[in-house]
Amino acid sequence: MTSNDIRKATIAVMVDNEPGVLARVVGLFSGRGYNIDSLTVSEVDEAAHLSRITIVTRGTEMIIEQIKAQLRRLVPVHRVSDLTVEGAHVERELALVKVASSGDKRVEALRIADIFRARAVDSTIGSFVFEITGSVEKLSAFVDLMRPLGLVDVSRTGVVAISRGPDAL
Repeated sequence: MTSNDIRKATIAVMVDNEPGVLARVVGLFSGRGYNIDSLTVSEVDEAAHLSRITIVTRGTEMIIEQIKAQLRRLVPVHRVSDLTVEGAHVERELALVKVASSGDKRVEALRIADIFRARAVDSTIGSFVFEITGSVEKLSAFVDLMRPLGLVDVSRTGVVAISRGPDAL
């Protein structure tokens, strides 16, 4: 990989859970023209008032290093980890996929859902809502296969990620 190659980075950021923190993190990206491919955030330690932000972005190695350095300078940030370079990690996303179809298309949607291990969490006479988890690529492939079968709506959570092994962020 050369210094001009674009790479995907999954960055985990541990922050204080307080008003305005997410806006400051997002502002850092938008103010410098960096794109966020995926963003998830949730409180992970209620007693310590800590939240974990998982950001997926793309850039050259220099840009990714600059993003991490700027994140570390924000006051409520406790730790920044680039999971894509710090070792093995697990990434998952969840999606709810609504498909409206009947007849053979309905049967085909159920068959494909079974292959992808998607679960029907809602069903009406004319539609299904499937819940599916997995890699970004798996979810995108499932959505693409549902398009000709009556895809109506998609809601995706964004990537959540965690390092493998016994160490915490």
